[in-house]
Amino acid sequence: MENSLFIKAALSQKTERPPVWMMRQAGRFMPQYWEIKNKYSFLEMCKTPEIAADVTMLPVDLLDIDAAILFSDILVTGEAMGGDLSFTQGVGPKFANPVRTKADVDNLQVDVMDRLQYVADAIKVIQQRLNGRIPLIGFAGAPFTVMSYLVEGGSSRDFKLTKLMLHNQPELAHELLSKIAQVTADYLNLQIEAGVNSVQIFDSWAQALAWDDYKEFSHYYIDQIISKLNRKDIPVISFCKGSSVFAPLMAEAKPDVVSIDWNVDLLDIKHRLPQGIAVQGNLDPHILYADKPVIKERIHRLFNRMKDEPGYIFNLGHGIMPDIPFDNVKYAIEVIKEYRY
Repeated sequence: MENSLFIKAALSQKTERPPVWMMRQAGRFMPQYWEIKNKYSFLEMCKTPEIAADVTMLPVDLLDIDAAILFSDILVTGEAMGGDLSFTQGVGPKFANPVRTKADVDNLQVDVMDRLQYVADAIKVIQQRLNGRIPLIGFAGAPFTVMSYLVEGGSSRDFKLTKLMLHNQPELAHELLSKIAQVTADYLNLQIEAGVNSVQIFDSWAQALAWDDYKEFSHYYIDQIISKLNRKDIPVISFCKGSSVFAPLMAEAKPDVVSIDWNVDLLDIKHRLPQGIAVQGNLDPHILYADKPVIKERIHRLFNRMKDEPGYIFNLGHGIMPDIPFDNVKYAIEVIKEYRY
């Protein structure tokens, strides 16, 4: 993998063009995804290694991206710990047994890697299919984000119950976060042992937190997790919504890459990070709805800004939306792959 553009950029080495992969690249904007999704439930897709491999390979075969990302979900750790997880079309994830009391937290288990073996099995199948073509990225949800789903019982607009626990019962919140962090570190190491070439930590809801709360209830645990990873030759990417604000703090946990949302100038934020930390991002995914000349101009604008910077991976500021035209995504990747610094 030492010749991979993605690995080189993640380790802050010079590349002839930015490598490209996109969050949610094997997702609902692809007709081929729906051909599979219409036959199986979402959790069946995640838990059946051959199906998870089929979905993981879609953007590899159809888009020719520079890195694949494991098809799974950030909430499989919460389910393994004892959460009663389901996914409903149009509703999203639900935990039927929310975690809101000391007894609920005590009931969560941490010795659960046997329950996540299906992920390791999927990684092995995917790596057989990739056969060294491009790297495979593994991932996990960050403790605060997983906590928010467990406490709220599903998605939330305001994270009211989660924040009440942080503010009224901080000891209980720390107990819960500590358990999730332990499982998350073990889970990422399970993926590394199974053969992923890089890992990303997703803190999808960090932007809900004030600076001090982010530092205490999110960053502290991500720092713990990264320190426990068997990361030799395995670049670690840290992503959160809100990274345009939190990036300098995120860098203190010593990831190899900080993934940046679209609310900030990418070159400016890179110059504010320690030398040797790469950046990933940060095109607004809504640009991919636009006309093709606009897509090309905005990608070139970003690349021209970053052209003298080693350690840059192209990505979106967050995931692809389900109704973005597939042809626009394919065109964007063609523009990226034709570009030269």
